[in-house]
Amino acid sequence: MEGNTGSLYGRLNRSSTRGFLAYVAAGAACAAVLAYFVVPTAGPAGSASNDGALRLSSRTARVWPELAFNWRVVVITVVGFLGSAFGTVGGVGGGGIFVPMLNLVVGFDTKSAAALSKCMIMGASASSVWYNLQVSHPTKEAPVIDYKLALLFQPMLMLGITIGVELSVIFPYWLITVLIIILFIGTSSRSFYKGILMWREETRILMETREREEQSESACAASDVVIDPSYEEPLLPLPQPKEKSALETFLFNLRWKNILVLMSVWSSFLVLQVLKNNSKSCSNFYWVINVLQVPVAVSVFLWEAVQLCKESHARRVNGNLECVCEASIEWSPAQLIVCASCGLLGGTVGGLLGSGGGFILGPLLLELGCIPQVASATATFVMMFSSSLSVVEFHFLHRFPIPFAAYLIFVSILAGFWGQCLVRKLVHVLKRASLIVFILSSVIFASALTMGVVGTKKSISMINNHEYMGFLNFCE
Repeated sequence: MEGNTGSLYGRLNRSSTRGFLAYVAAGAACAAVLAYFVVPTAGPAGSASNDGALRLSSRTARVWPELAFNWRVVVITVVGFLGSAFGTVGGVGGGGIFVPMLNLVVGFDTKSAAALSKCMIMGASASSVWYNLQVSHPTKEAPVIDYKLALLFQPMLMLGITIGVELSVIFPYWLITVLIIILFIGTSSRSFYKGILMWREETRILMETREREEQSESACAASDVVIDPSYEEPLLPLPQPKEKSALETFLFNLRWKNILVLMSVWSSFLVLQVLKNNSKSCSNFYWVINVLQVPVAVSVFLWEAVQLCKESHARRVNGNLECVCEASIEWSPAQLIVCASCGLLGGTVGGLLGSGGGFILGPLLLELGCIPQVASATATFVMMFSSSLSVVEFHFLHRFPIPFAAYLIFVSILAGFWGQCLVRKLVHVLKRASLIVFILSSVIFASALTMGVVGTKKSISMINNHEYMGFLNFCE
């Protein structure tokens, strides 16, 4: 079964993603048209009346409840544990569940809830990466984390998160909700459909394997011969594959060169973000620092893209049809542009929502032909960098209370490790890697529901309170 896994998922995922990208573009266009007709023509400054009937809703006050043992803490512990466990297994993080949970159940304001959500994603991602570094690839001699794809997507994802955070300042809340619902329903539906295809193909392979085993047993039973019991050992011992120890597997899965490059990108973005946050908003220095993030991200992306293209071309010239990385596609400029766009889109959604960008990256890796185990491990690895960058930045900005953050990180660390352990054992026993795809789809769909309910509730409240629902001034 495992020998056919790579070719199975590569075959299923080679279908074009143009339909899905067209769906996303159409959804964004519909949201833009809706914004044009719905947004009031009066601006927030010129529309405010003397009695304050029209207020700016995006500048919310900070609300930090105290950490105390009560039913609210019990609820967020249970929901947070399950969300972290299943979110990291699917490679999506779970920010779409954490933000509404912290906002509705505990009472945190939206910005603080998003910051705490990043803390939970960071904890769950780190423990999941630790687990994945200790397991072997299910089909070949390679790390289960694809470092080449991580290097390709991480810089664009971080750049997209910066863009998303800035757009969240000016976008009205209802528009963010509409965009997220459109995107999440599309990605969850697409992932669920792929899960069904994988399940059917796995069922076919399992049935064929069972039939071959039954035929082999029948043939052996028909040709039974009496053998002297003194010959207990085979005349020619069969070669057995060498099993690696836990330490050998861990060291094999580490790729220090790639990790150092990723850490360099992480450090560069951190320095730029700290400088930007310590500068005056909309000043010349502020915009210079903002623009400097573009060449940092693009240069690393282009470096890895050139490496992929060169290696892919060299293999094709030599007649080697093996894929350069886990993605079963032929790397070309057009496909690399699509990857860059999807990385930016995933980061932007992550910045708007307060997630790690896995809602786009996880399904995208499946579209590129990665098997579910590799897609989950790679997306979680990338999210560890993006979420930790946000956590450090939010800590400098005093966006979350330390006691609550420490408790939620502890819960998510336990959930991430044990969630990976349980689901991977189920996949091994049942020989159904499609379970990971169904979990991914379910988490995304649950996030669409929770974000939709919270967004609708807040939008209705804003309408009833006559709050301004248009675009805001970024520099105010």
